[in-house]
Amino acid sequence: MIEADRQAGRSTEYQCQANLNLYDSPALTCLATQAVTGRQLRVARLNSDVHSDRQIDEQAVQVKLCEDGYGGWLPLEDLDLIEVAESPYQAIAFSEAEIEARLPQILAFAQRAMAQPNHYLWGGTVGPNYDCSGLIQTAFAVSGIWLPRDAYQQEEFAQPIHLQMSESTEDSNLWLSALKPGDLIFFGTRVKATHVGLYLGNGCYIHSSGKDQGRNGIGIDRLSEGGDRISQEYFKQLRGAGRIVGCYQTA
Repeated sequence: MIEADRQAGRSTEYQCQANLNLYDSPALTCLATQAVTGRQLRVARLNSDVHSDRQIDEQAVQVKLCEDGYGGWLPLEDLDLIEVAESPYQAIAFSEAEIEARLPQILAFAQRAMAQPNHYLWGGTVGPNYDCSGLIQTAFAVSGIWLPRDAYQQEEFAQPIHLQMSESTEDSNLWLSALKPGDLIFFGTRVKATHVGLYLGNGCYIHSSGKDQGRNGIGIDRLSEGGDRISQEYFKQLRGAGRIVGCYQTA
């Protein structure tokens, strides 16, 4: 069916019948993202047009997930785990008030995820192992709210929150007061966000971080230069914050 669609130039949507791994190249060596059961995707193209006895001899097919527009390579052996979708994916339009009402559920999901044995997994979105933006995307997705996949994309999508930073400890409560539980906290360089966490309130945020920063999995840290070593390291990389006020709409 997929090869027939490719030859005919069709763009059929398929639905995942199991949790799937998508890779960043047809070599299938590095995980790009994951697709939980029920997600929908389109086939982009095959790796090449080389065929033998009408059989596809590539390792993977290139696909794009419908909910966030994220691309990856699906192993050919997993093609029997997708079926033609009954209807095209259509994003639900949530109001800001509807999203705010779902924030307790989103926060609870992240904390339940932390309570399970887990480790940091680059590309992880299915659980129990997540990368930073994968945890954030999934926490919102379980409430029906889709976000872009990567931290820098989530920063671009979120409504910016102005943080009037100060070196004075006495002023820290002033800029923290601009944050609400459920806001996203972004870290990285001056050029780009490379990490994201979910604000819990009281100066704390939950995130999945790698062992290179002192932890290997989901934990809670403080937005403070006076916290433990992990909190201090991330605070040095603090870029800003954003609020989710809508559901991501793919082009």
